[in-house]
Amino acid sequence: MTAILRLESRKRLRGSLLLVAVFAVLSALYFSMFPGIQEEMDALEAAFPEYMFDLFGIEELHTIEGFIAAEIYSFFWSLLVAIYFAYVGAGLIASDVQDRRMDLTLSNPVSRESIVLQKIAALWVPLVALNVGVPIIVYVGALAIGESFNPVALAMVHLLSIPYLLVCAGIGLVLSVVVDHARRARGTALTLVFVCWLVDGVSRVDPEYEWIGAFTPSRYWEETDVLVHEEYAFADAALLSVVFFLLVGLAVVVFVRRDI
Repeated sequence: MTAILRLESRKRLRGSLLLVAVFAVLSALYFSMFPGIQEEMDALEAAFPEYMFDLFGIEELHTIEGFIAAEIYSFFWSLLVAIYFAYVGAGLIASDVQDRRMDLTLSNPVSRESIVLQKIAALWVPLVALNVGVPIIVYVGALAIGESFNPVALAMVHLLSIPYLLVCAGIGLVLSVVVDHARRARGTALTLVFVCWLVDGVSRVDPEYEWIGAFTPSRYWEETDVLVHEEYAFADAALLSVVFFLLVGLAVVVFVRRDI
């Protein structure tokens, strides 16, 4: 009953550990930079136009919370990790259909609903690896340079990011059951996530168009609010969770009705 889940989970392990290693290197780089440029942050903030800070949601760069929120979470996590989940989600079904492995899978006594659910459930591996490994790296890195994070805020920025990352994976999953070619599904998924992230950022610059960002998933995960202001938007996380389950439900319905 869980053979697909076990197989898919093993496939995600290597990539997840590689991502954690990448974040370890990035964190070491940024933490080594912070003590030397901390005193110059006021001048740095004055040198950049205000819309740049609105675009990326940057605040309090002279604090370790604001610096790491800007350098690691507002770009690498909210965009690149989100793209990774969209990319993986887009290949869950489409790659097996393209390579004809799905025909073999469907010849076994397993329902189509179970196939979709087990494949998306295998994303627990990168979710756990990243959301356990990265905060430990960040917390230890701060201590190493004589700084510290509120451990609750650090834990919450990761916990509240899970629904956001799952929505990105859900977008990829829907495309995976609609598009037969894995490359096309993956390319479309990562493009959609990037465009949503960009629209969210650009819409923040002009209050007249800020409402447009309400239709993007990244609007509902505010890393700076969590780390700098310790504001936890549980309602936004709940909304993203609902959207994720709707996307999975849509993917299941489409896949069940597809002729493969």
